[in-house]
Amino acid sequence: MSVKKATMRDIAKAVGTSAVTVSKALAGKSGMSDKLRSKIIKKADEMGYSYPRGTRNILHDHLEIGIVIPDKYFEPDSYYAILCKQLIKKLADLGHFGLLEILTPENEKEGVLPNLMTSGHADGLILLGEPAKAYYRKVAQAGVPIVFLDFYDEQANADAVAGDNSYGAYRLTSHLIRRGHTKIGFVGNTKATSSIMDRFLGYYRAMLLNDLQVREEWILPDRELTGGLVDPVLPDELPTAFVCNCDITARMLISLLKEKGYRVPEDISVTGFDDFPQGNPGDVPLSTFRIDTDSMIELAVKALLERCAGERKPFGRLVVGGQPVYRESEIPCTNSEL
Repeated sequence: MSVKKATMRDIAKAVGTSAVTVSKALAGKSGMSDKLRSKIIKKADEMGYSYPRGTRNILHDHLEIGIVIPDKYFEPDSYYAILCKQLIKKLADLGHFGLLEILTPENEKEGVLPNLMTSGHADGLILLGEPAKAYYRKVAQAGVPIVFLDFYDEQANADAVAGDNSYGAYRLTSHLIRRGHTKIGFVGNTKATSSIMDRFLGYYRAMLLNDLQVREEWILPDRELTGGLVDPVLPDELPTAFVCNCDITARMLISLLKEKGYRVPEDISVTGFDDFPQGNPGDVPLSTFRIDTDSMIELAVKALLERCAGERKPFGRLVVGGQPVYRESEIPCTNSEL
């Protein structure tokens, strides 16, 4: 009866580390203590592992990549659910495995590291969606290669891939201004995520460059800091247009305006962001900004695999562009008074 040969993953499990660290240790690469390297080499010898040093390329290994997303962002057929599917498919196309873990609010609050990380099952990690700052910084310091997807933090030890949120909101706001709108509001909690903040800054830039007033009462929160959506509170005096931080918020606002007797876009124009979801039959088609998510996924996977291969370079942020999509939820302003 043939005996199964030991694999790097077997060694990693026995030592209590990751297969990536085992590969680096046996290849003589830096990034660990001499004590850990000696322990790995000794265990490899004990398990009869044969390793042709200097010939292995981890980019050709079948890696297990953890995809961790906060529960508050993961809904069936949501924007982030679609990104998860794209990630898993991209990894599979490259011969790797994508393992999904939902981050519970309790674990996020208590700072409990993902099971995929603590169990040693993940060679690398993609953190999708923005959890609490204290949490993602703790994860980034845990020693596993990691990429932040759709958010960033310049003080965290992680690469990040994000859409060009500021430019996208700037384009949408500028479009409304060219169509005669001078009273424009923004819907989104700017302190909730870096993406919302960047989209607000794009809106703000367009308003400033056109010498238009940004009124505080026209900046409407759409969610709590914990991520839960809330209905925006409409001011007594409404602008002629709103730039919303995402399509879900835009549709929520449109429903609220209709309840109050306003027509979209005849009375008030509304734009979204993300180009997802399309809404229900009969809903007004949204003008929005579509980020190139295929490129986001490709760059995030490439960055992570390079880190898993031991590449050492400064951490950075990759920004992915997109295009505005103009539909029927906004029209030229013909009356500045509601």
